[in-house]
Amino acid sequence: MSTAATPFARARCRLAAHPLALDAALAAGVLVCMVAGSFVAPRADHGGSWGVRTPEVLSLVLMTAGAAALVFRRGAPRSVLAVTGGVSLVECVTGDPRAPVAMSAVVALYTVAATTDRPTTRRLGLLTMTVLTGAAMLAGPLPWYAQENLAIFAWTGMAAAGGDAVRSRRAFVHAIRERAERAERTREEEARRRVAEERLRIARDLHDVVAHHIALVNVQAGVAAHMMDKRPDQAREALAHVREAGRSALDELRATVGLLRQSGDPEAPTEPAPGLDRLDELAGTFRSAGLHLEVARADHGTTLPAAVDLAAYRVIQEALTNVHKHAGGTAKAEVSVVRVGPHVEITVLDDGAGGDPGPGAGGGHGLLGMRERVTAIGGTLTTGPRYGGGFRVHAILPVETRTRAPGDPA
Repeated sequence: MSTAATPFARARCRLAAHPLALDAALAAGVLVCMVAGSFVAPRADHGGSWGVRTPEVLSLVLMTAGAAALVFRRGAPRSVLAVTGGVSLVECVTGDPRAPVAMSAVVALYTVAATTDRPTTRRLGLLTMTVLTGAAMLAGPLPWYAQENLAIFAWTGMAAAGGDAVRSRRAFVHAIRERAERAERTREEEARRRVAEERLRIARDLHDVVAHHIALVNVQAGVAAHMMDKRPDQAREALAHVREAGRSALDELRATVGLLRQSGDPEAPTEPAPGLDRLDELAGTFRSAGLHLEVARADHGTTLPAAVDLAAYRVIQEALTNVHKHAGGTAKAEVSVVRVGPHVEITVLDDGAGGDPGPGAGGGHGLLGMRERVTAIGGTLTTGPRYGGGFRVHAILPVETRTRAPGDPA
């Protein structure tokens, strides 16, 4: 901002903070202009030059009353218009029609047009123009075609048009400012929503990776500790499985956390996210941990979108991890992947031979994470105990994904 504009801006702010003082100053200025104009009269006998005349006392009183009413133009614009219009009408009919009393009515009409709506401006503007101009032409001492009568018509019309233009501009600027603020709020909310969704997705991935591999490491470490003295060969095999599970956990954690790297960080891993093509490898890790597992696939070589493929893999991984943790070491599990029309159905069953509580009894985040992951791609997930014992996890995933907006029903 320039130094010349700074004092002007400060003065404008001070005046805006005291509107009544500003209106009083405006009323005083209008009164000075009306009084000064009432002393000037054209002289036709001197080639159109100007002369000096003495205004009537009634004209001075009416001018003072009209100017005084303008002090309250912001609080009661219609009432002020009625008062100023009344004193202007009296001047047009009974006083000197050359006295500019109508100037107060012009200012009041401008205020009404700038602070109300367009229909009100049209009604009051036409009424003011018609009454003042008609009274001056029909009841005034001057001929109906006198320029003073036409001036009243012109000035009242311009006041209504000018006030309406100012009001329209203010509304336009306000709408632009409100639209910009709304767009800014929308961008901020969208950014927060995306951050929350990304945080939730990473949390689900980390939970699935850690829960699965740590459960296997825990089981294999227990087997190694139990067999260390009696069967060292089996203990070494169990430790080898522990090392393999740890390496797989590190690889998947590195791939997940690599998504958070910045552009200047070292290159992130390029290994693709796991999918159903690694189902046999996943099943092998659970079999090596002692789980009796059968896998059946009837998806006819369906190629799934990356999001659906990853969700299917994580659902099976989390379900089998829950079976291994809660159903006991002697439990049997079945995994089936079936293509049914536009969907892929995944079912994980166990017989619950260990007699422990089901996967949902512990109040963990595994089932919640599975449900959120499936819902995010437009699928459905049902879980619950089986009749006769055991637990069932059933997911229906779409072959073609669709975007789900926040708050949409599952």
